[in-house]
Amino acid sequence: MRTCGEVLVELLEGYGIDTVFGIPGVHTVELYRGLPNTRIRHITPRHEQGAGFMADGYARASGRPAACFIITGPGMTNIATAMGQALADSIPMLVISSVNSSHELGLGEGRLHELPDQRALVSGVSVFSHCLLRAEELPSVLARAFAVFDGARPGPVHIELPLDVITAPADHLSRAVPGRAARPGPDPRAIARAAELLAGAASPFVVLGGGTSRAASEATALVERLGAPTALTINAKGVLPKGHPLSLGSTLPEPPVLEALRAADVVLAVGTELGETDTLTFYDRLGLTGKVIRIDIDPGQLVRNAIPEVAIASDAGLAMAALHAALADDPARRAEGEAGTAALRKAALAGLRPDYALHGRFLDAVAEALPGVIVAGDSTQPVYGGNLAYDPSGPCRWFNSSTGYGTLGYGLPSAFGAKLAMPDLPVVSLIGDGGIQFTIGELATAVELGLPVPILLWNNQGYGEIKTYMEARSIPTIGVDIYTPDFQTIARGFGCATAKPAGWSELAEALKTAIAADRPTVIEIDDAAVGGWA
Repeated sequence: MRTCGEVLVELLEGYGIDTVFGIPGVHTVELYRGLPNTRIRHITPRHEQGAGFMADGYARASGRPAACFIITGPGMTNIATAMGQALADSIPMLVISSVNSSHELGLGEGRLHELPDQRALVSGVSVFSHCLLRAEELPSVLARAFAVFDGARPGPVHIELPLDVITAPADHLSRAVPGRAARPGPDPRAIARAAELLAGAASPFVVLGGGTSRAASEATALVERLGAPTALTINAKGVLPKGHPLSLGSTLPEPPVLEALRAADVVLAVGTELGETDTLTFYDRLGLTGKVIRIDIDPGQLVRNAIPEVAIASDAGLAMAALHAALADDPARRAEGEAGTAALRKAALAGLRPDYALHGRFLDAVAEALPGVIVAGDSTQPVYGGNLAYDPSGPCRWFNSSTGYGTLGYGLPSAFGAKLAMPDLPVVSLIGDGGIQFTIGELATAVELGLPVPILLWNNQGYGEIKTYMEARSIPTIGVDIYTPDFQTIARGFGCATAKPAGWSELAEALKTAIAADRPTVIEIDDAAVGGWA
């Protein structure tokens, strides 16, 4: 007789899940009984937060969700931060957890791992959280989870199984996977109105968000037809080809670009929240004065942060293709738009902080050494600079935790997850000396798996970006000058290779050596020295 836990993994395989991140515990071992009967790969991180960040990086790099098996109580509180980051950035993640037996829930009897209401705690960091009270609910609840991943604004979904339900007989359950949800298309009337506004615009402006990251060809074709300057949010980096003449990169918060956006008579915003972490316009409303056209798969998002003249609830790719077909080609308008974009981008880059410009040069050197590289970043100074100054070679090749939820410790495990998803591409972790101490134990996971991931450890001897922020506001710099351990010794203790380049050529050599290794390599960068590199 198959148990509910065994049927669960069979169904996960049927839905295409090929990787599970989890740390077995006494409350989840029954989820593991059926794994050998599938082709699902199990990865053991060293902390549940690492499990969530790995699943996040896996999904961002590949577009495919991974699953996490998490124990009751502390496992769920540990992964909650990773779920919050995934929810903020619309990243699919399936979190399967145990919970105390159904007849024990809410009684407060001091059971192992007991929370008063685990599902309520997790609901705030998930699209939905469901407690499976009968094995018979399993097929329909999984179908609902994958309907979110396939056809709606994605995010983490949590399904908890009481201990008595995990072991309940489930041979009678169907293993058939229902028809997968398709993303909705646009209303033709809304497309016609949007096309009318854009065709008549004197100074159109386009903002592309993370919702366009899997629709780069449609986005490029539409932008070229519009001939409009186009800004990319951080999660949309690479959607327009590097060096595209209508791309402003992610320079939206720079004054010349922000002024152009505010002056535009029609703004087309696709797959973006237009929020402060999306546009990097912290503590400052966008202040749009023109008519706004918004395209988003989440109807509720269409009216947040900027009220639209035209609201199109649709998959970004389908809507952009329809809008492209409704517009006439205008080579003269495109030429004018390219000239204006070039001037805007030049002015924006000229106004960058010198350290941010240096970070851009640093990341360009990484990309030159490792063509096609995926950079998974943390909340650290070169990531902030790269958000503005760096252009990756394609979509989904630059992501980090400095936007959205804004956690620390993300850059290390998310890079390992991305490498597991995309083993044929170079993947780099970019993390600071403060952030790496949140999740440094995941070095052991990467060594165990033999992942050749270069870890660019930017060492500024503390929380440098926060210190700069405090100094600029005349706040005493308390708590930011932390003790910095010997990372080279620690890394070798974990079994990693190490390097400490002192120049651009040494950096390139260290990167090339690292991706050919059989383990991760911690490449420590001295923040104070990079400006003087030869």
